[in-house]
Amino acid sequence: MAWFYLFVAGLFEVAWAIGLKYTEGFSRLVPSLFTVAAMILSLALLGLALKTLPVGTAYAVWTGIGARLASIGLIVAGIVGLKLVT
Repeated sequence: MAWFYLFVAGLFEVAWAIGLKYTEGFSRLVPSLFTVAAMILSLALLGLALKTLPVGTAYAVWTGIGARLASIGLIVAGIVGLKLVT
């Protein structure tokens, strides 16, 4: 169950990292509320996962989920770009 918590925490970490852009310095209410909620959920689920997983492993996976999603996004963007020019 800890790995599931860690995976979902990683997804919320991605969500709040993206959400920061839309808050415009926390001056917009609704995006700010969603971003803060994602931050709280991400850290709460990370804390639950840390009860059974080592800190180093959990942190690497937690941050790695965001990096992996960004990499996949770049690959998809590259494929779409190639399809548009051919």
